Amino acid sequence: MTRRLSIFNVTSLVMGFAFLYLPILLLVVYSFNASRLVTVWGGFSTQWYGALFRNQALMEAAWVTLRIALLSASIATVLGTLAALALTRYGRFPGRTLFTGMVYAPMVMPEVVTGLSLLLFFVAVDLDRGFWTITLAHTTLTMCFVTVVVQARLMTFDRSLEEAAMDLGAPPLRTFFSVTLPLIAPSIVAGFLLAFTLSLDDLVVASFNTGPGATTLPIKIYSQVRLGLSPEINAASTILIGLVTLGVILATLISKRSVLRSRRNAH
Repeated sequence: MTRRLSIFNVTSLVMGFAFLYLPILLLVVYSFNASRLVTVWGGFSTQWYGALFRNQALMEAAWVTLRIALLSASIATVLGTLAALALTRYGRFPGRTLFTGMVYAPMVMPEVVTGLSLLLFFVAVDLDRGFWTITLAHTTLTMCFVTVVVQARLMTFDRSLEEAAMDLGAPPLRTFFSVTLPLIAPSIVAGFLLAFTLSLDDLVVASFNTGPGATTLPIKIYSQVRLGLSPEINAASTILIGLVTLGVILATLISKRSVLRSRRNAH
Protein backbone atom coordinates (compact mmCIF):
# COMPACT_ATOMS: atom_id res chain seq x y z
CA MET A 1 0.00 0.00 0.00
CA THR A 2 1.51 3.29 -1.09
CA ARG A 3 1.42 6.25 1.22
CA ARG A 4 0.40 9.59 -0.18
CA LEU A 5 2.66 12.55 0.28
CA SER A 6 0.92 15.13 2.42
CA ILE A 7 1.56 18.87 2.21
CA PHE A 8 3.36 18.68 5.55
CA ASN A 9 5.69 15.91 4.34
CA VAL A 10 6.47 17.71 1.08
CA THR A 11 7.10 20.99 2.90
CA SER A 12 9.36 19.30 5.45
CA LEU A 13 11.30 17.56 2.70
CA VAL A 14 11.78 20.75 0.69
CA MET A 15 12.83 22.75 3.76
CA GLY A 16 15.25 20.03 4.80
CA PHE A 17 16.94 19.87 1.40
CA ALA A 18 17.00 23.69 1.19
CA PHE A 19 18.66 23.92 4.61
CA LEU A 20 21.32 21.40 3.58
CA TYR A 21 22.04 22.37 -0.01
CA LEU A 22 20.96 26.00 -0.56
CA PRO A 23 24.16 27.45 0.99
CA ILE A 24 26.25 25.19 -1.25
CA LEU A 25 24.20 26.21 -4.29
CA LEU A 26 24.66 29.90 -3.47
CA LEU A 27 28.42 29.41 -3.12
CA VAL A 28 28.57 27.77 -6.56
CA VAL A 29 26.44 30.50 -8.14
CA TYR A 30 28.50 33.35 -6.67
CA SER A 31 31.71 31.72 -7.87
CA PHE A 32 30.58 32.92 -11.33
CA ASN A 33 29.93 36.45 -10.07
CA ALA A 34 31.61 39.24 -12.02
CA SER A 35 31.68 41.53 -8.97
CA ARG A 36 34.50 41.40 -6.45
CA LEU A 37 31.92 41.81 -3.70
CA VAL A 38 30.87 38.24 -3.01
CA THR A 39 27.40 39.25 -1.75
CA VAL A 40 26.53 41.53 -4.69
CA TRP A 41 25.66 39.97 -8.04
CA GLY A 42 27.44 41.76 -10.88
CA GLY A 43 26.73 39.44 -13.80
CA PHE A 44 28.02 36.09 -15.02
CA SER A 45 31.78 35.67 -15.33
CA THR A 46 34.43 32.98 -15.06
CA GLN A 47 37.24 35.42 -14.29
CA TRP A 48 37.71 34.17 -10.73
CA TYR A 49 38.51 30.68 -11.95
CA GLY A 50 41.29 32.17 -14.04
CA ALA A 51 42.45 34.18 -11.04
CA LEU A 52 42.37 31.02 -8.95
CA PHE A 53 44.72 29.16 -11.28
CA ARG A 54 47.07 32.16 -11.20
CA ASN A 55 47.06 32.20 -7.39
CA GLN A 56 50.28 30.37 -6.57
CA ALA A 57 49.51 29.89 -2.86
CA LEU A 58 46.15 28.23 -3.52
CA MET A 59 47.54 26.08 -6.33
CA GLU A 60 50.39 24.86 -4.12
CA ALA A 61 47.88 23.98 -1.39
CA ALA A 62 45.74 22.16 -3.96
CA TRP A 63 48.76 20.15 -5.16
CA VAL A 64 49.64 19.17 -1.58
CA THR A 65 46.02 18.15 -0.97
CA LEU A 66 45.91 16.03 -4.12
CA ARG A 67 49.15 14.22 -3.30
CA ILE A 68 48.06 13.51 0.27
CA ALA A 69 44.65 12.29 -0.88
CA LEU A 70 46.08 9.93 -3.50
CA LEU A 71 48.76 8.51 -1.21
CA SER A 72 46.59 8.14 1.89
CA ALA A 73 43.72 6.64 -0.11
CA SER A 74 46.07 4.10 -1.69
CA ILE A 75 47.51 3.02 1.67
CA ALA A 76 44.05 2.99 3.26
CA THR A 77 42.72 0.83 0.43
CA VAL A 78 45.43 -1.81 0.91
CA LEU A 79 45.13 -1.86 4.71
CA GLY A 80 41.34 -1.69 4.66
CA THR A 81 41.10 -4.60 2.22
CA LEU A 82 43.42 -6.70 4.38
CA ALA A 83 41.38 -5.82 7.48
CA ALA A 84 38.16 -6.80 5.70
CA LEU A 85 39.69 -10.13 4.69
CA ALA A 86 40.78 -10.79 8.26
CA LEU A 87 37.31 -10.02 9.64
CA THR A 88 35.40 -12.14 7.11
CA ARG A 89 37.72 -15.07 6.38
CA TYR A 90 39.44 -15.99 9.63
CA GLY A 91 36.44 -16.38 11.93
CA ARG A 92 37.17 -15.86 15.59
CA PHE A 93 40.81 -15.30 16.51
CA PRO A 94 42.46 -14.01 19.68
CA GLY A 95 41.98 -10.27 19.92
CA ARG A 96 39.25 -10.12 17.23
CA THR A 97 37.01 -7.87 19.35
CA LEU A 98 39.87 -5.47 20.06
CA PHE A 99 40.93 -5.51 16.40
CA THR A 100 37.39 -4.78 15.23
CA GLY A 101 37.07 -1.90 17.68
CA MET A 102 40.37 -0.40 16.59
CA VAL A 103 39.42 -0.64 12.91
CA TYR A 104 36.04 1.05 13.33
CA ALA A 105 37.00 3.54 16.07
CA PRO A 106 37.86 6.45 13.71
CA MET A 107 34.41 6.13 12.13
CA VAL A 108 32.50 6.74 15.37
CA MET A 109 34.90 9.05 17.22
CA PRO A 110 34.70 12.83 16.71
CA GLU A 111 37.34 14.07 14.31
CA VAL A 112 38.63 16.45 17.00
CA VAL A 113 39.42 13.48 19.23
CA THR A 114 41.05 11.59 16.36
CA GLY A 115 43.15 14.59 15.33
CA LEU A 116 44.26 15.34 18.88
CA SER A 117 45.11 11.70 19.58
CA LEU A 118 47.24 11.47 16.45
CA LEU A 119 48.94 14.76 17.31
CA LEU A 120 49.89 13.47 20.77
CA PHE A 121 51.19 10.26 19.20
CA PHE A 122 53.36 12.10 16.67
CA VAL A 123 54.74 14.32 19.43
CA ALA A 124 55.47 11.28 21.61
CA VAL A 125 57.47 9.56 18.85
CA ASP A 126 59.18 12.87 17.98
CA LEU A 127 57.92 12.92 14.39
CA ASP A 128 58.00 16.32 12.73
CA ARG A 129 54.57 17.42 11.59
CA GLY A 130 54.15 17.95 7.87
CA PHE A 131 53.25 16.05 4.72
CA TRP A 132 53.77 12.57 6.14
CA THR A 133 51.93 13.14 9.42
CA ILE A 134 48.85 14.36 7.52
CA THR A 135 49.12 11.35 5.19
CA LEU A 136 49.28 8.94 8.13
CA ALA A 137 46.41 10.74 9.85
CA HIS A 138 44.21 10.56 6.76
CA THR A 139 45.10 6.90 6.31
CA THR A 140 43.95 6.22 9.85
CA LEU A 141 40.77 8.22 9.30
CA THR A 142 39.74 6.64 5.97
CA MET A 143 40.85 3.03 6.36
CA CYS A 144 37.72 2.09 8.30
CA PHE A 145 35.47 3.26 5.45
CA VAL A 146 37.36 1.06 2.99
CA THR A 147 37.00 -1.86 5.39
CA VAL A 148 33.23 -1.41 5.60
CA VAL A 149 32.80 -1.30 1.80
CA VAL A 150 35.04 -4.30 1.07
CA GLN A 151 33.72 -6.32 3.99
CA ALA A 152 30.14 -5.88 2.74
CA ARG A 153 31.19 -7.37 -0.61
CA LEU A 154 33.11 -10.24 0.95
CA MET A 155 30.15 -11.23 3.13
CA THR A 156 28.09 -11.91 -0.02
CA PHE A 157 30.97 -13.53 -1.89
CA ASP A 158 30.46 -17.03 -3.28
CA ARG A 159 33.21 -19.06 -1.60
CA SER A 160 32.58 -22.03 -3.91
CA LEU A 161 34.48 -20.17 -6.67
CA GLU A 162 37.61 -20.11 -4.53
CA GLU A 163 37.13 -23.72 -3.50
CA ALA A 164 36.83 -24.75 -7.14
CA ALA A 165 40.07 -22.96 -8.02
CA MET A 166 41.92 -24.63 -5.14
CA ASP A 167 40.47 -28.03 -6.09
CA LEU A 168 42.01 -27.53 -9.53
CA GLY A 169 45.43 -27.04 -7.93
CA ALA A 170 45.68 -23.26 -7.51
CA PRO A 171 47.52 -22.25 -4.32
CA PRO A 172 45.78 -19.77 -1.96
CA LEU A 173 47.78 -16.76 -3.16
CA ARG A 174 47.07 -17.44 -6.82
CA THR A 175 43.42 -18.10 -5.99
CA PHE A 176 43.19 -14.70 -4.36
CA PHE A 177 44.74 -12.81 -7.27
CA SER A 178 42.99 -14.83 -10.00
CA VAL A 179 39.52 -15.30 -8.51
CA THR A 180 38.86 -13.23 -5.39
CA LEU A 181 40.52 -9.95 -6.30
CA PRO A 182 38.84 -9.51 -9.73
CA LEU A 183 35.41 -10.16 -8.17
CA ILE A 184 35.84 -7.71 -5.29
CA ALA A 185 37.70 -5.13 -7.41
CA PRO A 186 34.61 -2.85 -7.81
CA SER A 187 34.22 -2.60 -4.03
CA ILE A 188 37.95 -1.89 -3.66
CA VAL A 189 37.71 0.91 -6.23
CA ALA A 190 34.62 2.27 -4.44
CA GLY A 191 36.51 2.22 -1.15
CA PHE A 192 39.45 4.03 -2.73
CA LEU A 193 37.21 6.75 -4.15
CA LEU A 194 35.48 7.18 -0.80
CA ALA A 195 38.81 7.43 1.03
CA PHE A 196 40.09 9.88 -1.59
CA THR A 197 37.10 12.20 -1.19
CA LEU A 198 37.24 12.07 2.61
CA SER A 199 40.91 13.02 2.55
CA LEU A 200 40.33 15.69 -0.05
CA ASP A 201 37.96 17.79 2.05
CA ASP A 202 39.22 17.04 5.57
CA LEU A 203 39.96 20.09 7.71
CA VAL A 204 39.83 19.08 11.36
CA VAL A 205 42.29 16.17 11.42
CA ALA A 206 44.67 17.89 8.99
CA SER A 207 44.71 21.09 11.04
CA PHE A 208 45.96 19.16 14.09
CA ASN A 209 48.72 17.37 12.21
CA THR A 210 49.90 19.93 9.68
CA GLY A 211 53.30 21.55 9.66
CA PRO A 212 55.55 23.85 7.59
CA GLY A 213 55.15 23.28 3.86
CA ALA A 214 52.09 21.03 4.23
CA THR A 215 49.14 23.40 4.05
CA THR A 216 46.17 21.63 2.47
CA LEU A 217 43.52 23.41 0.42
CA PRO A 218 40.78 23.23 3.10
CA ILE A 219 43.18 24.71 5.67
CA LYS A 220 44.22 27.44 3.22
CA ILE A 221 40.60 28.27 2.43
CA TYR A 222 39.68 28.39 6.11
CA SER A 223 42.59 30.68 6.97
CA GLN A 224 41.71 33.09 4.15
CA VAL A 225 37.99 33.12 4.94
CA ARG A 226 38.77 34.24 8.48
CA LEU A 227 40.41 37.34 6.99
CA GLY A 228 37.57 38.05 4.57
CA LEU A 229 35.58 36.50 1.75
CA SER A 230 37.08 36.39 -1.72
CA PRO A 231 35.58 35.32 -5.07
CA GLU A 232 38.65 33.12 -5.62
CA ILE A 233 37.72 31.16 -2.48
CA ASN A 234 34.25 30.60 -3.93
CA ALA A 235 35.83 29.23 -7.10
CA ALA A 236 38.21 26.96 -5.17
CA SER A 237 35.38 25.70 -2.96
CA THR A 238 33.22 24.99 -6.01
CA ILE A 239 35.95 22.88 -7.61
CA LEU A 240 36.46 21.04 -4.32
CA ILE A 241 32.73 20.39 -4.01
CA GLY A 242 32.65 19.12 -7.59
CA LEU A 243 35.52 16.69 -7.01
CA VAL A 244 34.03 15.36 -3.78
CA THR A 245 30.58 14.98 -5.34
CA LEU A 246 32.02 13.18 -8.36
CA GLY A 247 34.01 10.82 -6.14
CA VAL A 248 31.00 9.97 -3.96
CA ILE A 249 28.75 9.39 -6.99
CA LEU A 250 31.32 7.13 -8.66
CA ALA A 251 31.87 5.18 -5.45
CA THR A 252 28.11 4.71 -5.01
CA LEU A 253 27.57 3.61 -8.60
CA ILE A 254 30.47 1.15 -8.51
CA SER A 255 29.31 -0.27 -5.18
CA LYS A 256 25.73 -0.73 -6.42
CA ARG A 257 26.97 -2.33 -9.62
CA SER A 258 29.04 -4.77 -7.58
CA VAL A 259 26.03 -5.70 -5.43
CA LEU A 260 23.79 -6.22 -8.48
CA ARG A 261 26.44 -8.37 -10.16
CA SER A 262 26.81 -10.54 -7.06
CA ARG A 263 23.03 -11.00 -6.88
CA ARG A 264 22.88 -12.05 -10.54
CA ASN A 265 25.70 -14.53 -9.98
CA ALA A 266 23.89 -15.92 -6.94
CA HIS A 267 20.76 -16.57 -9.01
